[in-house]
Amino acid sequence: MQLDQRTVGDAMIITVNEPRIDALCAIQFKEQMRILSADAPQRVLLDLGQVDFIDSSGLGAIVAALKQMNDGQSLELACLSETVQKVFRLTRMDSVFKIHADVPDLGSCDA
Repeated sequence: MQLDQRTVGDAMIITVNEPRIDALCAIQFKEQMRILSADAPQRVLLDLGQVDFIDSSGLGAIVAALKQMNDGQSLELACLSETVQKVFRLTRMDSVFKIHADVPDLGSCDA
């Protein structure tokens, strides 16, 4: 599982550089998110622009990443493909997460 992070202003942007978040990598994703977000600023933005597929384990790992945020931190999502967006809509997780069409204030997604 390849995650890159950069801090821009008051936000940490974590980019998932994988086409899938599924059962094979969900535990690794969750652990890497825990490490990266531990010292992150209040706003953490997860860029999913390169993710084409997410299964229930992947969705669960993203929800777990939200739950392991420190007090005062938020986890926002950006650049969801139509397929990934559909998973969030069908499970109503789109009402739990703030979802951006692109990475705010930084222009369009890489995907």
